[in-house]
Amino acid sequence: MPPLSFQIDKKDPHSNARTGTIATDHGTIETPIFMPVGTAGTVKAVTQQQLHENIKAEIILGNTYHLYLRPGLEALQSAGGLHQFNGWEKPILTDSGGYQVFSLAANRKIDEEGVVFQSHIDGSKHLFTPEKAMDIQRVIGGDIIMAFDECPPYPSEYTYVKKSMELTHRWLDRCFNRFSETEGHYGYDQNLFPIAQGGTEKDLRKASCEYIASKHAVGNAIGGLSVGEPTHLIYEMCAWSCEHLPENKPRYLMGVGTPQDLLECISYGVDMFDCVMPTRNGRNAMLFTSEGIINIDNKKWEFDHTCIDPVLDNNVSNFYSKSYLRHLVKSKEILGLTIASIQNLAFYLWLVKEARNQINAGSFSSWKKSILPVITRRL
Repeated sequence: MPPLSFQIDKKDPHSNARTGTIATDHGTIETPIFMPVGTAGTVKAVTQQQLHENIKAEIILGNTYHLYLRPGLEALQSAGGLHQFNGWEKPILTDSGGYQVFSLAANRKIDEEGVVFQSHIDGSKHLFTPEKAMDIQRVIGGDIIMAFDECPPYPSEYTYVKKSMELTHRWLDRCFNRFSETEGHYGYDQNLFPIAQGGTEKDLRKASCEYIASKHAVGNAIGGLSVGEPTHLIYEMCAWSCEHLPENKPRYLMGVGTPQDLLECISYGVDMFDCVMPTRNGRNAMLFTSEGIINIDNKKWEFDHTCIDPVLDNNVSNFYSKSYLRHLVKSKEILGLTIASIQNLAFYLWLVKEARNQINAGSFSSWKKSILPVITRRL
């Protein structure tokens, strides 16, 4: 068995929320956890030291498609993999490039063999197959690597979603075959997570969850949500998927979402999350705080010299004032992007840590009910 292990530490008595511990060769991860997205080997505007000290991240993401194009596999392999290349010593998860099948729909062509992408950098064409996705992720060196899948858009016809899911399953078989016949490059083990698809069709979701569960992987992912469907469907499909995925394996909900999304989906039994929202919104003047949501562009913050977030103890949120951050954003100073990104990521990590504490204490459901109106209000 691969060395990734998962133990459930505590279950909430009033929901399906649970806390757990994932162990990898690059360290342990306490769940539920939020994973900052470092698409091109960097979490935008944030240093690895800030990720560790201010944000307290336990695991970050890299994207196979983007890292394959730039800096390229030769640079990554010569460095000794992404950990050595970017100086992040904790666990890394790599997305297979499957999401780009959805997000780059105008510049790709799908068939049984794989997907031909047209590079957004120079227009060159590249064939991604399940086997190539495994080979690339071996070179990148993520601790957790993802299967290559097709992520259908919303809305899609039932017949298309079914064919897409079946193609994802056939690709999954090829991913596992390639994974089993290859080894990591850098002296530590990698762990393959399959991805359930099925759109918003309950019968297809159930079938896909059962199929990926049959692979007996060390963890499983829920994909294809937050691609345009209404929030209530995200929640319904997430809860339904958790019911049909193994309880004793970590469940990773891909690309979701808002602070409310995290707490709702934790209550269904999700353990791992990622999303670009905290950094992207931070770069566009929206701050998530323990007191509510702030548009730091607004004039109301011009003379507010209180700290950004008094609850977050990280030498950024409780050091810089709202007035100063507004000045930086208005002046288009790069430091403003960094402070806003740190604030939002630190808030997300604080939120999942608080959720963990409340689950361990047996008070998650009542805490969730009381905190949601606070953190979702507009200040």
